[in-house]
Amino acid sequence: MKSRRTWREKMDNPNLPKVVDAPPNWMKNQSRNGSMLIPSPHQVDSMIRSVRKGRLITVTQIREALSQKHMTDLTCPLCTGIFVRIAAEAAAEDARAGKTRITPYWRVVKDDGSLNPKFPGGITAQAERLRDEGHHILPGRGKRPPRVAEMVLR
Repeated sequence: MKSRRTWREKMDNPNLPKVVDAPPNWMKNQSRNGSMLIPSPHQVDSMIRSVRKGRLITVTQIREALSQKHMTDLTCPLCTGIFVRIAAEAAAEDARAGKTRITPYWRVVKDDGSLNPKFPGGITAQAERLRDEGHHILPGRGKRPPRVAEMVLR
C-alpha cells in the first residue's frame, strides 16, 4: 500500500509552472484569446515568503504579481488557491518538525480581509498569529468570518 504524500512533497511538481490558453469565458475582453499561468506551488510559496511581518497579501495580489512576472493575462485562481493551502500545510509540517523559519501563510487573507478557515489551526490560529504581529481582528457576524480591521498590504 502506498503511503500518502506529505504536504512538503506536494510542493514539488516538475510540470509547473506552465502557460496555457485561458478559457474564453474567463477573459474580460473576449475579442481575443488570452494566456493563463498555472503557477507552481513553489512560486506561490515564494510570494507568501516575500510578505514582511506586519503586512498582508491577498490571493488576488499573488495571482496578479505572478501574471505580471510571466507576462500572461491571468493566473489560474483555482490552482493558486490550492497552492496557498499546500504552502500553509507544508509550513505547519515544517513547524512540527522543529523548523523556525517557515512560510508566513497566516499573512494571506481574502480580498475583503477575512481569514481563511482552511489554514492549519483554522481561523482561531490565524487570528492569533495576526494579533501577535499587531493586526486588529474584527469578530465575524453570522456566516461572515472574522477579518482584519485595517489591511496593510505588502
